[in-house]
Amino acid sequence: MPKLYYTPLSGHSYKVRLLLSFLRVSFEPAVLDFSTGYHKSAAYLQINPLGQVPLWVDGEVVVRDSQAILVYLAQHYADPAWLLPTDALELAKIVQWLSVAANEITHGPTQVRGYWRKQPSTIDIDAATKRTHAILKIINDHLATRQWLELERPTIADVACFPYISLVHEGKVSLEDYPHVQAWVERFKQLDGYIPLVSA
Repeated sequence: MPKLYYTPLSGHSYKVRLLLSFLRVSFEPAVLDFSTGYHKSAAYLQINPLGQVPLWVDGEVVVRDSQAILVYLAQHYADPAWLLPTDALELAKIVQWLSVAANEITHGPTQVRGYWRKQPSTIDIDAATKRTHAILKIINDHLATRQWLELERPTIADVACFPYISLVHEGKVSLEDYPHVQAWVERFKQLDGYIPLVSA
């Protein structure tokens, strides 16, 4: 059975668990406690030299990085609802949002949540908050004319961006000024197979 190494409160791990739930794929959970330092142990670094989660292991297949795992799962399990498009432009639109998740969201919403959850912190909270509002405005404007980020249906673009946007309140940022983002979050929560962050 495939194994997913993750930490329960990690938004990056959460997005992978969400897609696995949507795909109804069974897996062996390998929950890591970062406080023990196992993620930096020789045994773990041998399979993931970056010492990070999530990590997907299925026999000889080893995939690290949440965005890469989403791509792999969508293609490997080939569920029509989540399968990546083959059209070049449609695929590029999905990849654009994976990049946003890895960059703008990571340096905005992810950081503000991390700042308030891990005190003391070295994060520049003012800069991270400013970046958070900037990307929320972009996403809000984008969603003003559509239900989902791309292709008029939920895709791994939505899965990649959802966790830290939906958890932004933990970084003391309100979605009150972003009604289209709020509506998108609520639509996402209604998807068949949705699980909340605390689910293991």
